[in-house]
Amino acid sequence: MQIDVGIITISDRASKGLYDDLGGPALRTAAQAQGWRVVGESLVPDEKRDIQRAIREHIAQGCQLILTTGGTGVALRDVTPEAVREIAIRELPGFGEAMRMESLKITPNAILSRCLAAVVERSLVVCLPGKPSGATECLGFVAKAIPHCVSVLNEIPSSC
Repeated sequence: MQIDVGIITISDRASKGLYDDLGGPALRTAAQAQGWRVVGESLVPDEKRDIQRAIREHIAQGCQLILTTGGTGVALRDVTPEAVREIAIRELPGFGEAMRMESLKITPNAILSRCLAAVVERSLVVCLPGKPSGATECLGFVAKAIPHCVSVLNEIPSSC
């Protein structure tokens, strides 16, 4: 199944040009390796309105899957989960649980992660860590469930 993907990097410093965005390009490579088509990319600061606007823009572009990187930690500026929950129809807790469970095998700090997935309109939004390796690893932990979820959300007959 072809999945159209939007990628959003959430970072105050990268959005100000203080350092290069590495998370977005890492997710682009990971998404393309799954056979998905990246149709849009954004870089926004850790601000609820900017995150929500970027998600809605990607949905308007036809993205069935939106991957975010950044803003899922415990820092006071990390507001990605809150921003997504405010516009979500429903949260899919299994995604966050699986990402944390598998990540705990790599680092004890995984317990601090607030990664999640939620449905916004008819799109799946998966919120991943800001560290590029963490983002791609966590995507890998849940990637097999994504095509079926996208099919169900878009009422596409699935072979799963």
